[in-house]
Parts: sequence; C-alpha cells; structure tokens
Amino acid sequence: MNTLNHLYLIASICLGLFAASCNEMLDKAPLDRFENDPSFWNNASNVEGITNSFYNSFIGYGNNGGYGLFYFKTISDDQIGNPFNEWEYTSIPATSNAWDNGWEQIRLANIVISNVTTSTLSHNDKTRFLAIARLMRAWHYYNMVRYFGDLQWIDTPLTITDTDILYGKRIDRDIIMDNILDDLNYATENMPVSSSKIAWSRNMAYAMKADICLWEGTFRKYRTEVENGAEPDAVGAIRYLNACIDACNYILEQNLHLNSSYQDNYNSIELDNNPEIIFYKPYKQGTLTHSLIAYTSSSTTQSGMTKDAFDSYLFIDGKPRALTSVNNNDAGVVSFNSDTKQHNINISSALAVRDKRLSATIDSVLSFKGSTWARTPDGMQMTSTTGYTCRKYDNTALPINYRNQTTTNYTCAPIFWLSVIYLNYSEAKAELGSITQTDLDNTLNLLNARAGLPYLSVNPGFSDPANNHGVNDLIWEIRRARRCELMFDNWYRYWDLVRWHQLDKLDTSLNKNIMLGANIHNAIKPQIDTIDGYIYAPRASRTFYPRYYLYPIPSSQITLNPQLTQNPSWQ
Repeated sequence: MNTLNHLYLIASICLGLFAASCNEMLDKAPLDRFENDPSFWNNASNVEGITNSFYNSFIGYGNNGGYGLFYFKTISDDQIGNPFNEWEYTSIPATSNAWDNGWEQIRLANIVISNVTTSTLSHNDKTRFLAIARLMRAWHYYNMVRYFGDLQWIDTPLTITDTDILYGKRIDRDIIMDNILDDLNYATENMPVSSSKIAWSRNMAYAMKADICLWEGTFRKYRTEVENGAEPDAVGAIRYLNACIDACNYILEQNLHLNSSYQDNYNSIELDNNPEIIFYKPYKQGTLTHSLIAYTSSSTTQSGMTKDAFDSYLFIDGKPRALTSVNNNDAGVVSFNSDTKQHNINISSALAVRDKRLSATIDSVLSFKGSTWARTPDGMQMTSTTGYTCRKYDNTALPINYRNQTTTNYTCAPIFWLSVIYLNYSEAKAELGSITQTDLDNTLNLLNARAGLPYLSVNPGFSDPANNHGVNDLIWEIRRARRCELMFDNWYRYWDLVRWHQLDKLDTSLNKNIMLGANIHNAIKPQIDTIDGYIYAPRASRTFYPRYYLYPIPSSQITLNPQLTQNPSWQ
C-alpha cells in the first residue's frame, strides 16, 4: 500500500476549486509532526485546505493536455479508437495508478476523520468536515471495488507499525459496499445545504449516493457465481435500489429542472445558471484549461461512434430502426463542398428523423480517409475511424484558437446533473417492478420530450429485435435512453455494461456492429474498407473473458502482501 507515501498527501493543501496542483511534497519528518499536531486540526481554515484537495478527485474534461473521463474511454460499444482499444489490462501489471491513487485518497480521508474527531473545532465545522471526508472515502472505495472487488477495509490512518492491518486479507466486496453506504448516509444527512454548484453541498452528496446505489443494486441483481464470484443477492439488490430511489427523491424535491438545450450541458463556459446542473468542474481561460474540444475538432483521426451506438437512437415515431414507419435509410448523400473543392458525404436527412440528441452529438458530415472534413474555417481536415465525428463538446462561439488548440479549451464539465438522476430513478423503479406511468412522465419522459421523442409507456407496446440483454421491453428502453442521453459521457457506458453483467457485448466476434461505422455506400472512391456499404473500422479483435469483470491486483502488491491473493482467473 506504500503507506509512507500516503503521508505526503497531507502536505498537498490544494486551495481553490479544482485549479490546484498537488505536485510538491514536503519531507517526511515535518509531515509526521504536521499530521500529529493538534493545533493544525483545531484551525478550520487549515482543514478547509485539506478537504479542498478532494476536489481534484473529479477529473471532468481533464487538466490541460491530460485526458478526462468524457469521450476518451473507448473500451465500450459506443466508439472505436485508432489503434483499436483492447481491455484496460490483458495481463497482470506490476503497478496500477487506480490502486495507488485509490489508497492514497482513502488514507487522506481517514486522516481527516481521525484528527477532526478529536479536534476542538465547533460542532458545525466538525460535522461538515466529517461529512466531506466520509463522502470522499465512500467515493474512492466505491471506485476501488468496481476495479478490484474484494478489498481491505481500512477506516483509520495507519502507520508502518500497523502490520496486522497492512498485511491483512481482503474481505468480501459486499461488506465494503455496506460500509460505503454507511459513509454515504452520514454524508447526505450532515452535508450542509448549499446552492453552490462548484462546492460541497447536500445535493451533490445525494447525487453521488444515487449513482453508487444504482450501481450496487443492479450489480447484485445480475451478477453470477461463474463470472462475478458470487450469486445474485436479491435482498441486497432491493436495499440498494431503494436507497437509490430515496436519494433521487431528495434531488427531485429541489428547485432543479432540465436545461432547454441538451448540448449546453457540455459546451458552456459557465454552468452556474444551468438549472440542470448539481455539481460541475469549472474551467477558466488561461487558468485551468483542457483539450477535449481540440481533440474532437482538430484531430487527424477521431475515435468515431459505432454503428451499434448510432442504431440505438430512436426515430421520431419513438420506434427503433427495425420497427419504425419513418424512412430508415442511413446512407450518406454525396454533396460538393465549394470551399474545399471536394465531395463530402452528408447525413443531415438521416439525422433529421432521429432522436435530437444524435445530431447534437455527431456532425452531419461524415469524415473518413479519402473524404476529410474540417469543422472550423481553415481548420485541420479530420477523419474518423467510423466516419462519425463527435461535435457534442464543441462550442462554436469560442475564439478559434481556444477551440482547436490543445491546453486552451475552457468549457466547464458536468459531474452530477439532473438528467442522470432522472435516469437513475426510472431504472431503479423499473428494476424493482414498482415503476408507474407517473414515475416515467416525471423523469425519463422529460428527457424524451427534450429529445423530440414521444413519451415512453410502462407497457412500451413493441419489442426491439436488437434487445440482446435478456431483459423486458421497458428495462431495455430505459437502458437505451440512458445510453443515448449519456453518449461519450464520464465512462458511464463501460460501467453500465459491467453492472448489468453485459460486458461480453464488447467482444467483437459476438457484436460485429461495434466494428462498423457509417453507411458510405454512395461515396465516390472511398479509401477505406467497407462491409455492405458500412465502414469497417480498424481491423482488430477483442475477446471477452470473465476475468475482465475485475482488474488484476498489481503483482508488486501481492509480493508485498501475499495474503491479498489475485483476482479469479488472473493467476
């Protein structure tokens, strides 16, 4: 666990929301005195500085040139990278950032909890700081469980003399998750009520709880002994799904409503006035920036949307492609661009009859080898692995140099927002079998209305032939709505497939549509491989094995502590 290294985090007092950097570390000896000096922890400003460093846990669009969690995670069925993206790990690594960073943040949370508890701070200050620390301990443990499964539960700031704990065994991940729920309950009940969207608030804590509890409820419902190491837990699933609903209900009682524009949630330079946003990561021109827009507007080869993802968007009659009465021809139409003096392939007509979120997510001009295209005047000619290019995060009102240059973009990133609460609520209720038409109308159907789609009925009245999840029609449609609403967002899709026990859908031999892209049947001499007119994305294969439901424990950690043991089938 590299315990001594964890002590260095205490000196990384990162003041300012998200903008701070934690690169410099003090020497070990002063840190020991600093950690154990009661006078430090008796000062609310000092503790505020420590807890502010937790904001850095929310990556958003990334910092400067670093990747964030939006768009870039191509280990899914939504987009294809070039080169083709394999599983995160196909062999056991010696080290893991997910492992190291998770334990570092958990230790920091424990340090705050321990010292604040014994401090002379006011009751209100104690309660607030403890709520923050327990919320972030829950957040990092949750992410660790998703990655690694069984873990050690550590709720005190250990030292190198605590060998029994440091070198102890992992315990059942279900116990860890129950402890996480205890932390979440404390945090939501004690976090101060605040209207801030960039600072700790009760709304933010409840939104996090809703996400975590939906994950756990569905994971326990769908897991299997063979692939997840434990049989389904119906009782536990019900408990967590109800906890998700309770958390969502708190948010639904607040003064929040959907923003009129879907895309504005993702490409705005400020989100304070967006009525949908609960918590976001602010960026500021020249101070804290990212590169997401540049990657999606000036990359020579974008990671394109798959045919499978494109086909998931409903037509304006509320039906999937196989059942719609609307013209479902998805072939691009050849047009001549007088500026570039070249022919392009346009899909405006195909987008016009689909869910509005599709046209807000991808460009109307296909871009591929032999038929390049630039979104900005005099911008870089782009290609895409699949022909579909991502426009969701672009803001055409920004000066051109702040759009197409890396490390200059300053649009803000949503972290928790109302549409996800609507999706969480409707899914949890449907999984429990208790959803009503009123429930749908007050949540998911509001998203449908913004997307230009008819309301979904609790009895959909149709069965999509593409349903390969083995669930009923309503749950399939709710999962479809989630996929389309959160396309390219925050790595949601990958983890959704994990908790639904559908990770095999990333196997290219089982789901061939994740290797296909746009229909360029009408293209003039395309310089790219096609199958039946559809772009055949980078030729590679990805084979699913049950072990991929968990990441392997880094080999160096097992060497340090043989009692950790390796995850199933990774030996």
